[in-house]
Amino acid sequence: MRLQVFAAGILALGGLILIGMGFYFGFLRPPLLPEDLRYMHVSAVQLRDAAPGLGPWLSRVFGVLGGFMAACGLLTVYVAATGFRTGERGAMTVIAVSGVVSIGAMAVINFLIDSDFKLVLLTVSLLWGVALAISWAGALHSRRTVPPS
Repeated sequence: MRLQVFAAGILALGGLILIGMGFYFGFLRPPLLPEDLRYMHVSAVQLRDAAPGLGPWLSRVFGVLGGFMAACGLLTVYVAATGFRTGERGAMTVIAVSGVVSIGAMAVINFLIDSDFKLVLLTVSLLWGVALAISWAGALHSRRTVPPS
């Protein structure tokens, strides 16, 4: 049970970081980062001249994205504190799938675009993997130590 609680703490940390990332994307992130312009091979002036409404539109898109990130982080913290911590049967599967399709996909895409933040995102996504591995080890250990009834 101690391993489950430790794994839940690691997962909750990942969820809290995701909440913070959501607030960054929703309220602080500029519409375009220098890496965005590098990836598109365009200058800020060229982009502004070609698509003057892009900046305000991207701010709204990132506001929505930030809200979803914060919500995903909040749900991750909740599952970590409840079903994942207690070793509930489906909690590990839910966390594995949600981690892959959320922060895992974000990390992969950031490697594909050679983002300046790719290693940070990889580190955050690894929290899910570490939490799952520890939880799985804890579940195996508890199965071995509980006498059959």
